[in-house]
Amino acid sequence: MEKLTVKKLKQHPYAAAIIPSMMDEEGVEYHVIDHANWAEKYPYTPQVVFRIAYSDRAIFLHFRVKEDSIRAAAPHDNGHVWEDSCCEFFSQPADDGTYYNIECNCGGTILVGCGKGREGRTLAPQTVLDQVDRWSSLGRRPFEELKGPYDWQMAFIIPFKTFFMHDIKSLSGKTIRANFYKCGDALQKPHFLSWNPINIEKPDFHRPDFFGEITFE
Repeated sequence: MEKLTVKKLKQHPYAAAIIPSMMDEEGVEYHVIDHANWAEKYPYTPQVVFRIAYSDRAIFLHFRVKEDSIRAAAPHDNGHVWEDSCCEFFSQPADDGTYYNIECNCGGTILVGCGKGREGRTLAPQTVLDQVDRWSSLGRRPFEELKGPYDWQMAFIIPFKTFFMHDIKSLSGKTIRANFYKCGDALQKPHFLSWNPINIEKPDFHRPDFFGEITFE
């Protein structure tokens, strides 16, 4: 099982666009998303790394991706962002078996869902999604697939209020289950990569039984 420690930043960034530089200044380390769990059918493996940190009121994520093409066709939040060039963070912030899927394509369009399994998930209302500040080096716009190669970055500020079915006051000192993904279901080279390996026959990220562990310092 993969494990990591989430560094607490000295200051709360005022915008997602400055997260990469703040993480550089505070020495937040990168982790690799490189498990191609279904490589026989989906052999393409883009280069993907991420960093995670937090404050007293939010989680911060920074992804860097190198891939052969990019796509951000989903025009609205809570759309089919997983079909695009998409980075994802799934986590269980509480101990009741509920997990959240936070998925964002390279154009900054996001999806947030909550539930205990793949089926019957509750999507976050737009008022919650609007609180997630997002920055993409490609800009905030929808577009069809573009051939590259491309080297792009994305960062988010995820307030604790994003976990809208729970009342998260603090994560300090807590260990929770989580996984990080990169996918592109509708790209010319579809791929399904994970931070913690998923040992099942077909692609499925909605598997909390294969989450790793992250500990907030």
